[in-house]
Amino acid sequence: MGLKCGIIGLPNVGKSTLFNVLTNSNVNALNYPFCTIKPNISIVTVPDDRLFYLFQLIKSRKIIQSTITFVDIAGLIKGASKGEGLGNQFLYNISEVDALIHVVRCFNDKKILNLSYNPIKDVKIINNELIQFDINLICKLQNNIYKKKQKKNDKLESLFKICLYHLKNGNLLNLLKLNIEEINFLKKFKLLTIKPILIIANTDRNNIKNNLFLKEILFLSKNFLVLKICIKNLNKELKSSVNNNLKKIIISSFKLLNLHTFYTVGIKEIRSWSILKGTTALEAAKKIHSDIQKGFIRAQVIHYNDFIFYKNAKKAKLSGKMNIEGKTYIINDGDIINFLFKI
Repeated sequence: MGLKCGIIGLPNVGKSTLFNVLTNSNVNALNYPFCTIKPNISIVTVPDDRLFYLFQLIKSRKIIQSTITFVDIAGLIKGASKGEGLGNQFLYNISEVDALIHVVRCFNDKKILNLSYNPIKDVKIINNELIQFDINLICKLQNNIYKKKQKKNDKLESLFKICLYHLKNGNLLNLLKLNIEEINFLKKFKLLTIKPILIIANTDRNNIKNNLFLKEILFLSKNFLVLKICIKNLNKELKSSVNNNLKKIIISSFKLLNLHTFYTVGIKEIRSWSILKGTTALEAAKKIHSDIQKGFIRAQVIHYNDFIFYKNAKKAKLSGKMNIEGKTYIINDGDIINFLFKI
C-alpha cells in the first residue's frame, strides 16, 4: 500500500469530515465522540500539473498518477496512553502510519459535542499522549535488552537515554536533532513522536473568535507546517471545482512523507512515480519492476524543464540535455527517466 498519512486529533474536530472530502468517501462523521472506532483507509491521487502537461505534450494513450494513502484514526482523549477511551487501540493505529495530520478545531460552536477547549491546550493533550506512549515503549525496549542479556550496545543505550530525557521534558522526538541514521533506526520501533507532523487549523469563516484562536495555533508554526482550512467549506470548493485548499493538503501530505516524483514517458503510457528523497537509480528501477533492477545497465535522464523546452527526448539528447547515469545516481524531483536493462 506504500506510505500512509494518519489523520489524528481530539474527537469531533473535523477528522472524518476531512477524510471524506480528501478521499471522496462517505464514512460516518456524526456529532458525538468516538463516531470512528476502526480506522478508515483510502488511496488518493496526487495532483501534478507537470504530469498532465507531459500527457498533453506526448499525447500518450494512458496516464497514471502517484497516490497517497490517508487513514482516518479515531479521536484521542486525555489519558489515552493509559487506556482511556480505547486509547491503546487508537495509539497502536497511529504507530502503523508514517506521518501525522493533526486536526485542531479553532472555533467554538455550542452545537458541536466536543472535548475541545482551546487550540493550544488541545495540541498539548494529543502531544502528551503520544509522548507517554513513546516513553512506555522505550522503557519496554530497554527492559527487553536487559532481560535477554544482549551484548552491550553503548550507542543504542545512549540514544534511548537521550530520547527519554527529551520526552520526559515534554518534547516530541521529531524536534530532537538527530542524524538520518538515528531517525531511521528509531522509526523501526514505530515510535509516534518521531513521525513528521502537519497541523490543520480547522477554522469557521463566520466565527469572530477565529483570529484569537488562529494566533494561538500559528505560534506552533515555528516547528510545524500549519494550514488554515475551513473543513466544512471544502465540500463546497469540491462542487465548484475550486479546490485549491484540497490540493494544498494532499501535496503538503505528500511532502510530509519525504517523497518526490520522477516520470516515465511514452506513447502507450505516461506515469509519475513517488519515491523517497535520496533514492538511487537502482532502487527506482525496482519501483517499476524487479526485472529492470536485476538487469540494470544505465539510466537515460532528462530533467522535466529541459524536456518541456525541447518538446521530446530526441531533441533534448541532441542538445546535450540527456545524461547517462549509473546505479548510484540519486534521483532528483522532476527527472524523466528511461531505464536500459537486459533480462
